[in-house]
Amino acid sequence: MNIKAIKPRIIARLDIKGPNVVKGIRFDGLRVMGKPDELATMYYNQGADELLYIDTVASLYGRNNLTDVVKIAASHIFIPMTVGGGVRSVEDAFKLLHSGADKVAVNTAAVKRPELISEIARVLGSQAMVLSMHIKKIDSSSWEVYIDNGREKTGLNALDWAMKARELGAGEILVTSVDKDGTGHGFEQDFIKMLCSKIDIPVIAGGGAKHASDIASLVLHTGVDAVAVASMLHYKRGTVSDIKKALTEKHIETAVH
Repeated sequence: MNIKAIKPRIIARLDIKGPNVVKGIRFDGLRVMGKPDELATMYYNQGADELLYIDTVASLYGRNNLTDVVKIAASHIFIPMTVGGGVRSVEDAFKLLHSGADKVAVNTAAVKRPELISEIARVLGSQAMVLSMHIKKIDSSSWEVYIDNGREKTGLNALDWAMKARELGAGEILVTSVDKDGTGHGFEQDFIKMLCSKIDIPVIAGGGAKHASDIASLVLHTGVDAVAVASMLHYKRGTVSDIKKALTEKHIETAVH
């Protein structure tokens, strides 16, 4: 196993549209799952190591609208929070950190203007700059980066883009498979394994978990540093505690807080 993944983090992902947490399949057909603070509190109490908030409609407003959501969570939830969606400048990132976020996740704006990665890393630190990548498989050995919540292709090779983002100052890479998202069909394991072997910063995998055993298998075979989980938790196919138990059964130590 990759030594980086001695204590993989389990991250509860909350995709937010307006006042609700939503979830779809391959980023489509969004269904209301509940209220952000209620779900965040539940997953925190289950033992989540971090929370990931994504504003799914930030592109419509031209900015991230989660500052109030983050402020409420930060008042009583004491684990790291990453917030993404619509982050286009250092000022946007600073506002989210000022509201209580620990990190920002940037996807579309970084593809359109890669120097944004360096700007955020330089002002706020690499540890606060997470590159978010939505990827789609092209063939057996290559994947393409998509933007605008998985809707628009870029022509960028996903592995090349991750490596470039690392050079520009990204402190973590969040990978979500568009093909696997919300399906419960398993992760884009081949890409995750390849990325983990090529890069020396933490990799977070998302998209495809159905059962706790899927996550244990991913960690065991790829050495991924963290897993972002949404549908499995929202539809109660397992809890954070179940995931950590499955990891422990595979002799993988988990974080305790």
